[in-house]
Formats: sequence, structure tokens, C-alpha cells
Amino acid sequence: MRAVVALGGNALSPAGDDGSATAMRAAVAETTEVLADLVERGVGLVITHGNGPQVGRILLQQEYAADHVPPMPMDVCGAQSQGQIGYLLAQSLDSALRRRKLPTRALCLLTQVVVNGRDPAFRRPTKPVGPSYPRPQAQKIAHETGYVFRIMPDKQWRRVVASPRPMRFVEEEPLLQIIEAGHVVVAAGGGGVPVVEHRNELRGVEAVVDKDLSAARLAGLVGADLLLILTAIDRVQVGFGTPDARELSRLPLSEARQLLAAGEFPEGSMGPKVQACVDFVAAGGPRAVIASLRQAGEAVFGDAGTVIVPDE
Repeated sequence: MRAVVALGGNALSPAGDDGSATAMRAAVAETTEVLADLVERGVGLVITHGNGPQVGRILLQQEYAADHVPPMPMDVCGAQSQGQIGYLLAQSLDSALRRRKLPTRALCLLTQVVVNGRDPAFRRPTKPVGPSYPRPQAQKIAHETGYVFRIMPDKQWRRVVASPRPMRFVEEEPLLQIIEAGHVVVAAGGGGVPVVEHRNELRGVEAVVDKDLSAARLAGLVGADLLLILTAIDRVQVGFGTPDARELSRLPLSEARQLLAAGEFPEGSMGPKVQACVDFVAAGGPRAVIASLRQAGEAVFGDAGTVIVPDE
């Protein structure tokens, strides 16, 4: 079995931790033990991950150091977070595999994702990045930099960038070679570094590609039997946060599409995850599952999580 596993950025740096390398290593170690168990049971893994908390801290570090060190653009910050998280994940997972005396190795591939420079998302940035600000400070930064800010539910202001859809990965051929050699690869972290292509040249853009949508694209590329999105909850719910909330254990493709169209899954949380599962299954993928990390094994081999499958 081959599975693409998508890890949330908060799973690698839980809310409430201090954001230190020590805290990240502890969270990653817990995650990679679960992943190593899957490899030991014969699952070929391709791992991708979010980077929200990590790239947010990188942007904050840049802000504090701006008087002394030139700030880097968003694509470079995304690449930096990919390297940071990929290094920790691959190192921890490789150690877990070695302890089990398995021949499989784990490594990280810095991945660029090609997007359409005319994607409508560039005309209406919506993806929050970086720290929150009171309105006067946000206005000052916007005037000095040209950044776009929007007010958030907490009444603070955050910078927003475009979130275009992924088209393809630049490193597809070497990625497939690594997988076919039987190794685990961490790829397309944070959705991949978004680039546009013009006359055979690549250029990074100020954007963030949704990591779940990139995970679906990745799963299709590698011919995965399963797209597994690991998050903080055991199952997807309809009516979330209401007295009528109900967990979903199995969703046929058509029903998942209907619930998405009805706005049942918010854009800022479960929406992209369900959409990614729909994309993968609609493109011919056998099944996709949204589950919690602690139930990853059961999600792969049992009936845990919310399973999205083709219509019968």
C-alpha cells in the first residue's frame, strides 16, 4: 500500500508550546513513531505537512530584525520553513526506522509547486500569514510595504496573500525516483513553494498554496492507494459547534460535494481538507480519510476517521 500522509502545521508545533526547537522535536518525535509503525506494517509513505505556525514565526523574526537584516520575500520564507520542518521530520523518522532495523530511509525534498500567474486568487488575497496587528500598525505597514491586510474574527489585522491552486510540482521526476527506490520522502511542505513559469524560467511569488490541495495533487502523482489527512479531530462533523453536531464515518463522493456546496465545512478549517479528499477521489483515487494522529493506524487498516470514497 502507498499512502500520502498530510500533517497539520499545528500537529508539529501544538498550540501553547513555546515554538522552540526543543518543543518541535518533542512533537515531531511523537508523530514519527506513529509513521514508523505504518512503515513497519508495509505502508509506503509520502509525507507532506503544513507550516502555518512555523512560517509565522519566521515572518515575526524578520519583522524584529528588519533594521539589521533584509527581510526575505514570502516564497523564500516558505522554503525556509520547508527545510526546517522537513529536516526535523526526516531526521526523527529515520531514527525511528533505524531503531526498528528497517532498510527504508527518510529524507526531505525541497519542493516547488507551479501555479497559474493569472489565477483569480492573485486578485483577491485571502490567506492570512504572519502576526496580528492593531489597525494603526497594520495601516502603517501596508503604507510602507504595499502588503494587503484584512481584519480577523478577533478584531486584529493580519497580512493576507493569494492562495492559488497547485498545478504541478517542479521536482516530480526525482520525487518519483526516491519513492520507487522504496524510501520515505517528505515533500511539498506548506503546500510547496509557489512559483510561476515563464519562458522556461521559474519565479517565486508572494502566495501560499493550501497544503491539503497540494497533498491531493501529490497523491495523484505518486499513484497513492490512500490520501490520509491527519488533524486534531477523530472524524469530520456536520453541524459543528451546534447541539445537532454529528460525526461522519463514511462519505460517498457526491454527498461530500453536496456538503461542500452547502457551506457545511468552513474555508478556514475543514473545507480545504474535505475538498482535497474530493479532488483525490474524483481523479480516480480509491479512498481518502480525515482522522486524528492517534488513530492513524486504524484509519489505514481499519475504520477510524471519516472516509471519502467513490460513489457506488
